[in-house]
Amino acid sequence: MNTSRVIALSSAAAFGTQVAFALITLRLFSPQEVGEFSVISQIGFFWMTLALAQSQLGLLANQHLPAHIAAQHAWRASALRGLALLPIAALAVWFSQLSLWPALLWALLLAFCQMGWGLAQSFTLRVGSAWQQAAVRVLPPATAAATALTAALAGATFGWHGPTLLLSALLGYAVGAAWLVPALRAHTIDGAEITGAPSSQTQSDPRSAALRMAHTLVDALLATAIVVVWQRLYGAEETGYMSALLRVLGFVPAVVHMAWAQVALARATSHNEQNHLTSPWWVGLGGFACVVALGALCAIALYSGWLDERWSGVWPYIAPLVLWQGSACLSAAFAHRPFQTQSAKAYSWACITLSMVQFIVLFAPIGLTQSIASVQQISAFAFISCLGLLSLTVWMARFK
Repeated sequence: MNTSRVIALSSAAAFGTQVAFALITLRLFSPQEVGEFSVISQIGFFWMTLALAQSQLGLLANQHLPAHIAAQHAWRASALRGLALLPIAALAVWFSQLSLWPALLWALLLAFCQMGWGLAQSFTLRVGSAWQQAAVRVLPPATAAATALTAALAGATFGWHGPTLLLSALLGYAVGAAWLVPALRAHTIDGAEITGAPSSQTQSDPRSAALRMAHTLVDALLATAIVVVWQRLYGAEETGYMSALLRVLGFVPAVVHMAWAQVALARATSHNEQNHLTSPWWVGLGGFACVVALGALCAIALYSGWLDERWSGVWPYIAPLVLWQGSACLSAAFAHRPFQTQSAKAYSWACITLSMVQFIVLFAPIGLTQSIASVQQISAFAFISCLGLLSLTVWMARFK
């Protein structure tokens, strides 16, 4: 499929650029700076994810609506939800013990620009040309990486010490959100909708609005709680170790979902139409192998001294996070099947159940009288997450 190749290549390029951005943060910024940036950006991500309420998946799965109309409705509803979620975001900033108003303002800007970029990717996948589909994925992270590098070098020269990481991320998301502007003003983006396989009559998202919101809420809360709880229990330095490595490894399952599951939904591609070389199993295992390779590269960078010795605390996090994110690749490779087999409701409930188990493991140290070392905590959390994701993968693989 030409669309799959375009999205796969552009997502891989975007992934490489985001890895470069993460490596720049490790090389040029202190663990304290990375930790604070990670907390604020994660709160913004939580805000954005909950405001979207999986609207970008509905834009792909429900192809009975024109793409520009669906995008307009999704943006209006998401923006209103985002404004309504302001008190929750403020509570998350307060809980993290960061300065409230500056951190909240940064989180708001990051959330709304990232929300526009998420909708723009789905909209462009339906109606954009191959070059537009590639550019909307590659240019935003490239802009962020180039801005961070330039600002860091300029800051070292002129002695400027501003919020470089936050400014770089915001500019990158803003560039991505610009692709949504045509959807709000016109009917198409210089072309017709993607042609190819006809839309499957069975493909849809039959979940209620309440179930979609509940699924989104637990996912967003878990992603945010991991960083916020780590900040509260172990401090900004340990949070920087964990979150920086998680950013590098977490790109791979995200790419698998974008380049495989979302394209399958956009083109209504049944797994019966795929050959054995492009089965979800091979895609997921390929993603797992990439996670292992990235983990090995991080270990080599530490061992060879390429990273500053201040980052030696990353060592205990490598193996658990590789196991966790590798399993997430397998789950992401099958994420389209529930929508193609009328099993989306059961899929959401299964994901919610897994998230609740992860919550219990994550918050357990807070209720204990004796503290648990961060190494023990991340190992337990990664092990439980791996078992749950692999079980979810096997269950989705049985859908026919």
